[in-house]
Amino acid sequence: MLGIFSRTELLLGAAAMEKLAGSRVAVFGVGGVGGYAVEALARSGVGALDIVDSDRVALTNINRQIIATHSTLGEYKVDAAKRRIADINPDCDVREYKIFLSAETVGQFDFSQYDYIVDAVDTVSAKLLLVEKAAELGVPIISAMGAGNKLDPTSLEVADIYKTSVCPLARVMRYELRKRGIKRLKVVYSKEPPLSPDPALLDECREEGGKKVPPASCAFVPSVAGLIIAGEVVKDLCGIKR
Repeated sequence: MLGIFSRTELLLGAAAMEKLAGSRVAVFGVGGVGGYAVEALARSGVGALDIVDSDRVALTNINRQIIATHSTLGEYKVDAAKRRIADINPDCDVREYKIFLSAETVGQFDFSQYDYIVDAVDTVSAKLLLVEKAAELGVPIISAMGAGNKLDPTSLEVADIYKTSVCPLARVMRYELRKRGIKRLKVVYSKEPPLSPDPALLDECREEGGKKVPPASCAFVPSVAGLIIAGEVVKDLCGIKR
């Protein structure tokens, strides 16, 4: 009988679909990268998703975040994402957490229950917490490096963190992971040199918000990074080597 995942099953096979249906994946960060990763995982047949993000949908998210529309403005991102997943696959078990990951909140998660962890958070400290927990428990993890200030999605690559270049965030992560004795980490990163936003526009943003200005971003780099991440998770869970 045909179903919502029939076309995927043609590619992966019945055993792989059973594996995906029985897997729980945690996605930390449901923004430009993580939102697309969540959606692709749901559309791939992953049976259980934990989605973690403390932010609400803002007007400036609409240019690049799949859960951000005028109808979701002001909603928690995880609530908007959970509703989308339910509309895609009602059988997917979704647990949402309106939590900012930090040293104070990391203890609220039982990482041993996860079959895979997706790191799509913005801060180095939170990334390091996730990588350390994954290494401690032997849980597979993939981390998103910098997708801001980039325009070329074809420059995105999957690599071990110690084989990355150009990306400033990856450079910081390499340094910090060496100090912690962590010898490997699968990442998605870009070899495109970061572009410099217009200084005049940055000043306007600072005057309006009064906070540190986030990186410039577009619709077609973070989204591709998120889809690449989802693809790596699916292939790894199913044992597909290619």
